[in-house]
Amino acid sequence: MAELSSKDKKKLEKLALLRHSMSHVMAAAVKRLYPDVKFAIGPSIDDGFYYDFDLPHNLTDEDLPKIEEEMKRIIKEDVPFERSELSRADALAMFKDQPYKTELINDLPEDATISIYKMGDFTDLCRGPHVESTGRLNAQGFKLLSIAGAYWRGDEHRPMLQRIYATAFGDPKQLKAHLDRLEELKKRDHRLIGKQQDLFSLHEDAGPGLCYWHPKGGRMRVAIENFWREEHYKNGYEIVFTPHVGKSWLWETSGHLGFYKESMYSPMEMDNTDYYIKPMNCPFHIMIYNNSKKSYRDLPCRWAELGTVYRYEKSGTLHGLTRVRGFTQDDAHIFCTPEQMDSEISEVLRFSLYMLKCFDFTEVSAYLSTRPEGKCVGPKEKWDAATEALRAAIVRAGLDYKIDEGGGAFYGPKIDLKVKDSLGREWQLSTIQFDFNLPERFHMTYVDKDGKEKQPYMIHRALLGSLERFFGVMIENYGGAYPVWLCPTQIQVIPVGHDFDEYSKEVWKKLRAAGIRAEIDVSDDNMKQKIRNAQEQKIPYMFILGAKEQEAGTVSIRVRTGDQKNGVAFDEALQTVQDKIAKKEQP
Repeated sequence: MAELSSKDKKKLEKLALLRHSMSHVMAAAVKRLYPDVKFAIGPSIDDGFYYDFDLPHNLTDEDLPKIEEEMKRIIKEDVPFERSELSRADALAMFKDQPYKTELINDLPEDATISIYKMGDFTDLCRGPHVESTGRLNAQGFKLLSIAGAYWRGDEHRPMLQRIYATAFGDPKQLKAHLDRLEELKKRDHRLIGKQQDLFSLHEDAGPGLCYWHPKGGRMRVAIENFWREEHYKNGYEIVFTPHVGKSWLWETSGHLGFYKESMYSPMEMDNTDYYIKPMNCPFHIMIYNNSKKSYRDLPCRWAELGTVYRYEKSGTLHGLTRVRGFTQDDAHIFCTPEQMDSEISEVLRFSLYMLKCFDFTEVSAYLSTRPEGKCVGPKEKWDAATEALRAAIVRAGLDYKIDEGGGAFYGPKIDLKVKDSLGREWQLSTIQFDFNLPERFHMTYVDKDGKEKQPYMIHRALLGSLERFFGVMIENYGGAYPVWLCPTQIQVIPVGHDFDEYSKEVWKKLRAAGIRAEIDVSDDNMKQKIRNAQEQKIPYMFILGAKEQEAGTVSIRVRTGDQKNGVAFDEALQTVQDKIAKKEQP
């Protein structure tokens, strides 16, 4: 298992201390500039820190430099951080004009130690710790980044506060490297690239968190889905299709109405019965299983579905394609005997890693979530056997892993696979989840070798997670420059002038007939502009056609990397592209 060294832990602790101290400096600066401010919270986070404010003044990006300058003045003043402890009554009196601090104090346990930190004319309710004084902070090592709205305590029914995000480092060189990385992240933002390449759109007015796939995005999605289906058939799965809605008894039986109702869309009444649009596919696959009697000889059943589900996510949490309300899960459920469990888990993990590798995700870590304390479904021996099967599969796969003690759902342990993208960010994609709950709730059985009815094991499995979220992560990983097999346009045919439009159309038709996603640019733009347009769209190949090519029946190939080869026979050029598609390689 990969664990942080004590040296790395100390570095992270030191950085968190610096950033937390800097959040107080930012709050003090805001108070100097806007005395009527009400303060919420200001923690350090993985990439920096933030503070939430209730202000009569609506902050804009133009305000950030003023706040930064005030922060630099406070750092230069070298003001000490002074800690003291208060009684609850004294703390409430001190923060009587600060309603958010008052609420936090009132929510503390009766025996809690209440501490404050004073920094010049600014005092904050805080556990600490902090640096000794503001002079220990580097005035050139921080940057205020952005302003966002944030509901108090994440509750959309509570006040909307103004959050300032920022970052800080002990060394200005580290800050510059971080800011450079943030600029690269902006360039790779899937929302920006999706718009530039005309792949998808989101329409708040028509329904937030719902994706509209444009023709080019549709081409990419079809390529992914076709590959997904082919690989599932090769690996012993059957593909099923299930309805989008089901009667309320399904969701009552599954437990969703008891545990998950707040995340489900409201019911639709038909024939005096409530129907719910599905948040998950599981009950429908179980209905197929229970449609006929099963023998141990019929198991395992491996059933996969690209099933679109709908879940109500709070509007403030929605983010492009990575957090949506309607999405298509690359879902599968495996029903097996206890004896088949080990081999099925190993095979699912192998298949997951293979699929991720095909999209160039090669740095993968595993997180094993174990039995939670308290109420659990299923006997402890089943939990132990399932957890050990998951752990052993991880070890056999040679993956680094961490154990999340007690982090499993009430119905079974699970593996989460997290990948690192080209910028080193970690994304959770694949999940392998045991379930001791649904087989019992739906009275699932099979007839074993001894002629007795027994309950099958059920494994939930998603390889890519959801197509929408995976698509967003994939766009950012490639920065919009996809391998040839995924590109919405694989070849752009470019006549150097209108005299060669007809020859270009002949080439374009041959490419389309060969199954290549090809486009032709017969606009009035000159050749350089046409090439520039294709480069901006990151199209992997351009077939440039002029007098020489028309006369010889050849093409000149320009690659998006800038390489060019002239006078290539059409069949040879086509084979070059087809080879890259088959090998799932970059051009």
